[in-house]
Amino acid sequence: MPEWITIILRSFTLLIILFFMTKWLGKKQISQLNIFEYISGIVLGGIVAINTIDPNTNLVYGLIAMFIWFIVPFAVEFFSLKSKSFRNFSQGKSTVFIQDGKIMEDNLKKEGYSTDDLLEKLRDNNVFLASDVEFAVLEPTGTLSVLPKKENQPLTAKDLGLNPAPEKEPQTVVMDGKVLLEPLANLSLNTNWLETELDKMNISIENVFLGQADNNGQLTVDLYDDKIAVPSPTEVPLLLATMKKCQADLELFALATENSESKQVYEMNSKKLQKAIEMVSPYLGS
Repeated sequence: MPEWITIILRSFTLLIILFFMTKWLGKKQISQLNIFEYISGIVLGGIVAINTIDPNTNLVYGLIAMFIWFIVPFAVEFFSLKSKSFRNFSQGKSTVFIQDGKIMEDNLKKEGYSTDDLLEKLRDNNVFLASDVEFAVLEPTGTLSVLPKKENQPLTAKDLGLNPAPEKEPQTVVMDGKVLLEPLANLSLNTNWLETELDKMNISIENVFLGQADNNGQLTVDLYDDKIAVPSPTEVPLLLATMKKCQADLELFALATENSESKQVYEMNSKKLQKAIEMVSPYLGS
């Protein structure tokens, strides 16, 4: 067999094996790999490269080496899940850099971090003053987790005494001009709803590059043709406007009628609707 065919066959074989080994080792991102996993990945890639470009090497030996460098990290990961002490040994422990607003200089030196390195990590977390930080810890993956002081944290709905309703994550309902049925079902929507919304925009599904819907039933689309202007979603603003119009109509009916009982009913319902408008306005963006 010609050597170039051997190289092709070896490449495909080892690539497929390496692909499945990587999947079995887990789905961690590169930035989350610990030192041991990082080294194992490099060695596995090196073994594949050597056994691919050199047809004179013994493929069986290469597969044995790949298996060893696969099974050892797999076993380490397995025992790490079972034992905290073993996990600390194999993956390392977190190191506190700032505690109670004070920089831990000894811990910086222990990890080989300079003051400039610390400030750079803080800037990565959108913090430009070390005095704004209450707590910061260096994770085993090398990322710095930062907790700003309470007065420097952004306001939340809880801080304002609000109790917003639960919100589902937006779903991609159209991709590359094709409807995705499962995301539509996750929002309790169907293709008829989607076609109706696209008709409102005077757009066909084939022209949609990406379409996303939220749990309020608002559809936003991006078209293949960037020169075509797409109207903004109007469902939520339209709902608030409709409620305000109904409340104004009730007030007009109360003023127009001469029947005291009808006037009382109109005024009572107008006040109820006004109260409902005040309650939902924060959630409808008004």
